[in-house]
Amino acid sequence: MDRLCDQARQDTAVSCFYFDFAARKEQSATSTLGSLVKQMVTGMENIPEGIARAFQQQKRTMGGRRPQLANLVTMLKAIASARPTFMCIDALDECAGVERFRLLDSLKEVLERAPGIRIFVTGRPHIRTEIESRLAGHVESVCISSTRADITRYLHVRLGHDQCSQRARPARLR
Repeated sequence: MDRLCDQARQDTAVSCFYFDFAARKEQSATSTLGSLVKQMVTGMENIPEGIARAFQQQKRTMGGRRPQLANLVTMLKAIASARPTFMCIDALDECAGVERFRLLDSLKEVLERAPGIRIFVTGRPHIRTEIESRLAGHVESVCISSTRADITRYLHVRLGHDQCSQRARPARLR
């Protein structure tokens, strides 16, 4: 994500959201898209009129409640139609099932209206079929998994940086 942000041009929108199992109740489709839109708008020099108007309308209704899911989808479509847009959503499998369905359906709507958007989603293998079916025709799936050698190399590096000199070192891993 950092590399994408560093290499993105000034006219490119980039946003990221990380799902955390411990915060599952607070992480709805609406709050996720709200966070992504906020990140994109924050990086804009000139906020598109439609987005500014939508935020102003929401402020006037019911004591300034947050935009609803449909409003956020409209905002994302407007942003992604106006400039190259990248969204990274990490650990989607940590999102509660019903909210994950709502989020994927919303992303599909954005993808259908703004084909220039690129969305990178990570998650454990058990949600792959769900993603592929909900985003049918808009997804390219890549399965990435670690090997025993990857895990061994990771452990050796971590143990090499262990600050506790008194701790006994394990025998060589096979």
